[in-house]
Amino acid sequence: MSTDLLNARVPLLEREGASADTQPLYDKLLVERGVVPNMFKALSNVPGLPQGVAAFLKPLLSDGALKGWYKELISTRVASLNDCEYCVSAHRYSALQKGATAEQIASVNSFEHGLFTEREKAGFRYADLLHQSGHAIDDAAFAAVSAHFNSTEIIELTMVAAAFEMFPRFNTALRIPVTKLPE
Repeated sequence: MSTDLLNARVPLLEREGASADTQPLYDKLLVERGVVPNMFKALSNVPGLPQGVAAFLKPLLSDGALKGWYKELISTRVASLNDCEYCVSAHRYSALQKGATAEQIASVNSFEHGLFTEREKAGFRYADLLHQSGHAIDDAAFAAVSAHFNSTEIIELTMVAAAFEMFPRFNTALRIPVTKLPE
């Protein structure tokens, strides 16, 4: 067993150790992502939790008012701000799967100088402020993001950035090892 897996603070359940109602989720994740993320293996210790988290993440990170690849880059940025190696790895991989370029992914931490549009940069700035606090989104910050995004897009942007304040805390506190990604 890998040292990383031994360092996890909670058991990481493989499919056979997961409850019967969670096993189909493992199968679905394996088909969609090519791997069952270690976070879901940890969540599987609590009945119903992995299914609830998966149901939350699907509309959050899929194409909606904002493209899924951009939401994955926002998630990568917030994960980086939270110093969560697990989350950065997972969201870089998902961003690539959803259509972000390798150059965009590499530029997330230097987005002001990268190949992003002014609109995309405004979203990253907004996520950076939200990382500080919800109170950092003052009237000026909201006006700045509103110049580029409509209300539906702002709701998605805010929810993605806020959600990826939570997931890095979960994965880091429990020392969930970075999931080995498929080739």
